[in-house]
Amino acid sequence: MRFMAAYDMMEAARNTNAWLGATARTMASYPAFALIPNPAFQWMAAWGEVTERSFERMIVKPDWNIPPLTGEDGRDHIVAVETEVERPFGDLIRFNVQGRAPMARRIMLVAPMSGHYATLLRSTVVSLLPDADVYITDWHNARDIPVSAGKFDVEDYTLYLVDFMKALGPDINVIAVCQPAPLTLAATALLAEQDPDAQPSTLTLIGGPIDPDAAATDVTDFGRRVTMGQLEQSMVQRVGFKYPGVGRMVYPGLLQLASFMSMNAETHSKAFADQVMNVAEGTASDHDRHNKFYDEYLAVMDMTAEFYLSTVERIFKGLEIAQNRFTVDGHQVDIGKITRVAVKTVEGGKDDISAPGQCVAALDLLTGLPDDRKASYLEPEAGHYGIFAGGSWRRNIRPLVLDFIDANSGKATPKRRKPKLRAVETADVPPPSPNVAV
Repeated sequence: MRFMAAYDMMEAARNTNAWLGATARTMASYPAFALIPNPAFQWMAAWGEVTERSFERMIVKPDWNIPPLTGEDGRDHIVAVETEVERPFGDLIRFNVQGRAPMARRIMLVAPMSGHYATLLRSTVVSLLPDADVYITDWHNARDIPVSAGKFDVEDYTLYLVDFMKALGPDINVIAVCQPAPLTLAATALLAEQDPDAQPSTLTLIGGPIDPDAAATDVTDFGRRVTMGQLEQSMVQRVGFKYPGVGRMVYPGLLQLASFMSMNAETHSKAFADQVMNVAEGTASDHDRHNKFYDEYLAVMDMTAEFYLSTVERIFKGLEIAQNRFTVDGHQVDIGKITRVAVKTVEGGKDDISAPGQCVAALDLLTGLPDDRKASYLEPEAGHYGIFAGGSWRRNIRPLVLDFIDANSGKATPKRRKPKLRAVETADVPPPSPNVAV
């Protein structure tokens, strides 16, 4: 029962706030109150609506909701989400554009497992689908995985990536976003040693902490300051009886969300106050800018305790990837063994999560890779979110990544088509990025 009370206490607090919001919204919406010329009831109903939605969505996995794709034949093609490889802690899924012939480009997105679902990359998927067949790692919420499924740490994560790459074949182009960048690099190196024919064609690392010491951020400062004992005592809890993973030690998503919010508390407070005003004035909508972002931002998932702790200890504190000392099942992975996979790094000049210098450090580790197979790009005005899902990604980074894939995949460059989507992701600069590594 140790650590379980804290987990259930957070869930009880979330549930209570959702109930208070629902109660306020319902009570203030009685028709009889319309006879009283007091705006307080409108404000009370608006506060309740925003509060209820905010706390309810914290435990709901967002849908992909990929819009239909308009093909060259002028027809709308439905995008179906299909499971390609199924595993206890995460699946490899495919976005199958029904009725469309296979594309020359095949891309595997490695989504972060840092507190949010893979749907965080929804807009990234939408932007790539017109020009490629897209796959993504869909990590599962640890609270829903029975203890009998065993452990899942950074080594297991790396082996999952190896299996996914093998399943897709050597013509796949891998794009790793943020947290998984170092482990994706290690997985590629492991393939280079053990199964060279299964290596991907290209590897793009976006805003990942390959060498956290290359540039200091609040995340790296936290990693240096806190001890592993403190982390285990203050951050790790045991899943309560409400979920299938009862008894599993996890780093709770609600605790991670509290960290996210505290980093930019003033910005988030203003966003919620403005939304209450918009609801009260009748100018808000179910899918407005605020709701589109916070439906994703507030939906958090638990990580296994061993994954969280091993990430901090081995990637941030021990610098095992940065110093090329990472081991998997007792075998030391040599990143220098990568000799033919073209590697590109992408960084944002205003990234406060994985600062410039942390990701490009990967190129120095690739001692066996010719310089003409290495590339790097810095988007000067982009923050962390912008380099993979915002306006900077769509306008500048996405075209460069596709050109890099075409130049190094060994195939003729396919004709670039202008994306034609029924729905377009609109938020160029959302509130501060939720994608934090620790």
